[in-house]
Amino acid sequence: MTTQEFFSAIATLSGLTFVVAGMLGTGASLTVAQVIGPLKNRRLVILALLANFVLVPLLAYLITRVIPLDEPLKIGLLVLACVAGAPFLVKEVQAARGDLPTGVGLMFLLMVVTIIYVPLVLPLLLPGVDVNAWDIAKSLIVTMLIPMSLGLLYRAHSPEGAAHWGPLLNKVSGLALLVLLVTGVGINADNIIGLVGSWGFLALVLFVVGSLAIGLLMGGRDPGVRSVLGLGTAQRNVAAAILVTSLNFPGTTTLPFVLVASIILPLILLPTAKRMGRRREPAAASASPGEAT
Repeated sequence: MTTQEFFSAIATLSGLTFVVAGMLGTGASLTVAQVIGPLKNRRLVILALLANFVLVPLLAYLITRVIPLDEPLKIGLLVLACVAGAPFLVKEVQAARGDLPTGVGLMFLLMVVTIIYVPLVLPLLLPGVDVNAWDIAKSLIVTMLIPMSLGLLYRAHSPEGAAHWGPLLNKVSGLALLVLLVTGVGINADNIIGLVGSWGFLALVLFVVGSLAIGLLMGGRDPGVRSVLGLGTAQRNVAAAILVTSLNFPGTTTLPFVLVASIILPLILLPTAKRMGRRREPAAASASPGEAT
């Protein structure tokens, strides 16, 4: 095994640990009612769907029309624009001190819609692409839906046990995320360096910032909900994007572009989320005395 293969294996394992442990921990921290409750807000659901599956793809399309990108990079950007519902959202919402139940409910909504949306829309944007819906659905179900459901089930039957294991699983997920980011940057250093200063890097940054702005504008006045929708719209489901690009565009620069995006997205959005969280701390502190009376 080469050094590259070794660190690739570590990145794969840490990525899987991050997702599965995070979903288990999040499920153990919430009730089913808390997850489903925000989805009863029709306005929020409609705005989230509009932002993620109409405005973000439109943004990506406009970027590809304005910025001179090579065809493989255009494809990568459009694929990223079509996939939503990423597990990273949970960590980002926690960092932003946003409404966690809304974040989890939104993640599941976007993830389920992605499974249906991608096979229908992507071939229209990229003629000749044959997307296997079951391949996408299977990976999302196994790594996200099942662990989350198990966490929720455990919380329902053993609240005390869930209160103990939930935070521990979240810490394991956070550590795995750190390992993933470090190894991911190391493995993709050449691709990242090659992309920095290029039209592809500019397109990716504009895409992330523009998607975040779309979500924030759609989020309304409640800062907890606004941060969730902003981060949820900007953080694309890179796992699904990697699956689509690896199956349909092998041997091109589309997959490396998506892999670089998988590093750039959290590097931009996690600090942004933490800054949102710091801004909310004074408001939460000032509200505490009133809540206590």
